[in-house]
Amino acid sequence: MKLAFLNRLALALLPPVGASIIRMLGMSMRMTVRGNEAADTLTRDDRHFILAFWHGRQLMIPLAYRGREIHILISRHRDGELISRIMSRFGYHSVRGSSTRGGTAALRQLIKLGRSGVDIAITPDGPKGPRYVAQPGVIQIAKVTGLPILPLTFSCSKKNFSTVGMAS
Repeated sequence: MKLAFLNRLALALLPPVGASIIRMLGMSMRMTVRGNEAADTLTRDDRHFILAFWHGRQLMIPLAYRGREIHILISRHRDGELISRIMSRFGYHSVRGSSTRGGTAALRQLIKLGRSGVDIAITPDGPKGPRYVAQPGVIQIAKVTGLPILPLTFSCSKKNFSTVGMAS
């Protein structure tokens, strides 16, 4: 009973605090966007895409991608619930599932969303890794939906300089 209360309390308090921290970090940085021509072209032509970023870079993605409606794959784990609630504060919609729980249903939902005309986002290396090694899910979604994959990254240096990059 006490643990359930603490979990509910954490789910109520941590998302607004987490979103505020991300926003404050963003205000403390000077951002430079590089390589976003492909995303700009697709958006201008009203074409949709799969946004792919490494799992270890997800903290600043709400600041790095401020585009159209997007649905992001997030695990069903308790940590995933926190991430989902934080991302919703930046306008992201969640599709819940992972390779160990609900993955097939999540894959089907992402495919349906991709075909319906929205952007989708995925961490191709996932929380279990291996780190920086894309798993086949993102390729499967791209093949079935016909959507291009746009890699996105975010990096910072000690000089309060951050780079957001999209490769074509």
